[in-house]
Amino acid sequence: MVHVDAVTKRFGNVLALRGVSLQLKRGRCLGIFGPNGAGKTTLLKILATLTRPSTGTVSIAGYDTIRQGDKIRPLLGVLSHQTFLYGHLTAIENLQFYGRMFGVKKLPERIAEILCTVSLESHARQLVRTYSRGMRQRLAIARVLLHSPALLLLDEPYTGLDQQAAACVQELLRQFHAADRTIILSTHDIQRGLELCDDVAIQCHGKIVYCSPALGIDSRSFEQLYVDYVR
Repeated sequence: MVHVDAVTKRFGNVLALRGVSLQLKRGRCLGIFGPNGAGKTTLLKILATLTRPSTGTVSIAGYDTIRQGDKIRPLLGVLSHQTFLYGHLTAIENLQFYGRMFGVKKLPERIAEILCTVSLESHARQLVRTYSRGMRQRLAIARVLLHSPALLLLDEPYTGLDQQAAACVQELLRQFHAADRTIILSTHDIQRGLELCDDVAIQCHGKIVYCSPALGIDSRSFEQLYVDYVR
């Protein structure tokens, strides 16, 4: 599903990515852990076709991200630090906007379904600016899931959430993953990342310094491994 080969990314004199390579099969979930400034967001932006690598190649579902970005974007659901929700619109109106953009069929029915999935059906006609942080994050996830993407790219999906909201987001992602969809997420939450992901990677100073299946790795040993790599 995802193939990254020797990717670098330079911003002026700063080399944000240094020869990153990784592969992810369809239906797998990859968690990328790393300190701030490790290049995780830059890597996700390249996968999302929002920026180009300086060198190297990236393909998603067999399409090249530079030459065939128009083929890739409909396959993606992208959740970044910004929710890209309009506060002066209701939840329904926000989802109508994005649903029309992606050409979602039977849009009213799909909106009702996805709002129920994220437990916001009782707030469907409420202005988003009145939502709590957790409610906005759940609606943002509804936005990225609305068109049933093949690949979900998540940049710190648990940031700023209380325990209840984070647990709700975790369950939504678990359901999406159970439907044989592919996920790549960056997170500082080692415990939730290990619970959800099939594969884990550690990124530091623009490099993938560790990558392994998550099966059999407990949070305590991974935390120690993480410290050993990033210090």
